[in-house]
Amino acid sequence: MTLNAFHTHDKMINGKTGIGLQYAVKRSGSSVGYCALSIRCGTRDEEGFHSGIAHFVEHTIFKGTQKRSASVINGYLDRLGGELNAFTTKEEIVIHATVLKEDLPKAMALLLELATCATFPENEINTEKGVVIDEIHSYKDTPSEDIYDRFEEMLFEGHPLSGPILGTTMSVKKITHDELIRFVKEKFVPEKMAFSIVADIDEKKMEKDVLKLVEKFFGEGSSSAPETSEETRRNVEPWNGSVRFEKTLNKRNHQANCIIGGFAPSLYQERERLATVLLCNILGGPASNSILNYVLREKNGWVYGVECGYTQYSDTGIVAISLGCDKSNLDRCIETIEKEIRKLQEAPLSERRLKAAKKQLMGQLAISGDNGETQCLSMGKGLLAYGKITGDRKTKDLVDGITAEDVQEMARTIFDFGKLSRLIYI
Repeated sequence: MTLNAFHTHDKMINGKTGIGLQYAVKRSGSSVGYCALSIRCGTRDEEGFHSGIAHFVEHTIFKGTQKRSASVINGYLDRLGGELNAFTTKEEIVIHATVLKEDLPKAMALLLELATCATFPENEINTEKGVVIDEIHSYKDTPSEDIYDRFEEMLFEGHPLSGPILGTTMSVKKITHDELIRFVKEKFVPEKMAFSIVADIDEKKMEKDVLKLVEKFFGEGSSSAPETSEETRRNVEPWNGSVRFEKTLNKRNHQANCIIGGFAPSLYQERERLATVLLCNILGGPASNSILNYVLREKNGWVYGVECGYTQYSDTGIVAISLGCDKSNLDRCIETIEKEIRKLQEAPLSERRLKAAKKQLMGQLAISGDNGETQCLSMGKGLLAYGKITGDRKTKDLVDGITAEDVQEMARTIFDFGKLSRLIYI
């Protein structure tokens, strides 16, 4: 569950350049500066390309630009004591950096250079294919990771979200230099980008620096983006999947792994989404007092960990309860999960319990969002998803507005036992 996506501070500057790139600058009190370039293209945008290309682009944009070699890029921020990193999701690629605040302009320029000037040298592509294929194998060797990917693949069958982020061994081997160039040219366009910065700097000055850098790397003219604009995904029609399955696969593992879940509200179903966040936090959030953590782990000692995760996409969402346990405990774990869900379905939370749950959620959000990097990444996600950033007060008001009946309704809707899917590895 991405709690930090709901949290950031109110005092900041945000806007949009003439060519559509969005940006946000927030002043902090730290000597460390954070910047991120978020691009609205991920695994779901790979139609016409080999599976896994978004993730492979994320790996290989660091392997050389028109100005710098891979070795220079790798050491550029390291020599300043900074860090350069990136990640890929089903809907985004994010490149981000952490440096001392005085080095922030260098980091910002490097992020834009990577996104606009990557050359994808053939020798580096071949080397990186080995790295990514090894990453795929490591996931396959980790049942708790592999089972979730398999669950999503089965649940979203026939939908662009079904593809694995890493791709497959065969698809990665087939990715070419020309394909990488084409993917970046088509997808890395200003209308699909958001630049976010958190640092102890003058916001107005930093805004000017951002605009100068955008002009330097993209020019002043209109972009060559396809008709899809930032509004398209924001106004996308909800997708209501109907896939349901119960499957057990013999993996000859020491431990049994299980996922139970189904479809959930999208990013843009605001009230339902927030009620679902609250529900998942109550049922299987990170705190030891969440229902499933308490009953399965603390009280009975049947599992090391259990989680109720909620992933939100632009047109749908997924809620999944995941656990690993001794095979002899699997049936009683599943029975207990169903029993606890039924309690939430049959009676609304008491006023006292609802108030405590909201307080806990807001505390988790505040603590998570107190980290500068978390704030920076959250700001980028907010800009791409909503074209704005929800402030602290607005977030609290939205959470306060959720009723016990809202939570109960989500428990009944999401955990409808006639629609839930289940995947088990034994």
